[in-house]
Amino acid sequence: MSNMLKSYNPANGAVVGEVPITPVAQIAGIVTTAKQAAKQWRKVSLAERAEKLTQAGLKLQEKADEIGQLISAEMGKPVSSGISETKFCGRGMASKVAKIAKALQSEISVHRSMETQTHFDALGVCAAISPWNYPLSMPQTMVIPALMAGNSVILKPSEETPLSAQAYVDVLNAFLPEGLLQIIHGADEQGKALVKADVDLIAFTGSRAAGINIMSAASDSLKRIMLELGGKDPMIVLDDADIEQAAEVAVNMSFENAGQMCVSTERIFVHDSIAEAFEKKVAQLAADVKTGPMVNERQRQHVIKQIDAAITSGARVLVGGKDHPKAHVLPTVLTDVTDDMDIMQGETFGPVACISRFSDIDDAIERANDSVYALGGAVFGKDETRACEVARQLTPGMIGINKSCFAGGDTPWVGAKQSGYGYHGSVAGHRQFAQLRIITRSVS
Repeated sequence: MSNMLKSYNPANGAVVGEVPITPVAQIAGIVTTAKQAAKQWRKVSLAERAEKLTQAGLKLQEKADEIGQLISAEMGKPVSSGISETKFCGRGMASKVAKIAKALQSEISVHRSMETQTHFDALGVCAAISPWNYPLSMPQTMVIPALMAGNSVILKPSEETPLSAQAYVDVLNAFLPEGLLQIIHGADEQGKALVKADVDLIAFTGSRAAGINIMSAASDSLKRIMLELGGKDPMIVLDDADIEQAAEVAVNMSFENAGQMCVSTERIFVHDSIAEAFEKKVAQLAADVKTGPMVNERQRQHVIKQIDAAITSGARVLVGGKDHPKAHVLPTVLTDVTDDMDIMQGETFGPVACISRFSDIDDAIERANDSVYALGGAVFGKDETRACEVARQLTPGMIGINKSCFAGGDTPWVGAKQSGYGYHGSVAGHRQFAQLRIITRSVS
């Protein structure tokens, strides 16, 4: 068996590059190195940690073209998207670390004759396991708050995008102490070994099935875990919705990154009275969409299988649906889908918009909530008070009104039900990478 992990271009199968596979037997030693590095890093002030990472952010911006092209070659998104992702990570670093530093500042309160100090200390070693669909921004949501909290980090990136992750780590490590941020390469074997190793926190972004396995494996030692898992995001389009606005967001959120996004819109429920006009507009917009290749043939076949099964069961094709080019899935719009179809139940993670009609809003809400997933969602309607009332009855952790589920500022990225366990972002989210410690003393 080769000791090198090759990265392939999904568009043409060419080898982009390779990295050494980390032997499982070495992982215990990597954790020991991380523990030693963490002992010194936790003594470094929040301001100094922030300064080092801010400098790394500037370097990421400088290398955006180079890394962006690498992202495109490894996972198939357009070069412009890869460059934008890199610039986004670099440009946002300074404000991100400043917000985290503020969240982790110690606090003091006095009640009667008792002074209470609240500290947010380092946990130790954080294992960060990241996916391939956003190979820089996904690691960044875990690596940066973990480092800012005084932890050392061992990053295990997806085997689909090892070169992009390695480039990211190399940039950061030019500014960090040796051994503080390490990377291991491989597939399931390495990931499972890291989860079982003597780490203190596991931050994972990926599939629900893998999250269940991680939770089980981490339970015997009660490791801290943070899981950002999959989604089957619903959109409800009410009878008074702006059809063009709703259609544009539906298309953007269904086909962005070839649908390979955890908050991709995968189930659209539209009121009977506007359904025909909505479907026509979605089809019109979707016909002009160009998407990149799927990350690999296994994922491509999964999506095609769901599409084919839906068509066989009575779904009607408005756009795409068949004759998919090599390595790609054509942007596909299906209507007349029913809730018992696999494409309305299991996560698709591909460029498909599934549209179903409703006449009763209570029925639409019940159907939208009928999923083990509850990550993102959206409600469209000109009467925003009514739309908000509908949104408050939905189960996802993040819901947009007349927009996508993406929120502004330093807000939590949070899933409900089986879409997440713990969350990133916001004061509370940043503090999940730290150990809360309370010290009290009597005062006169």
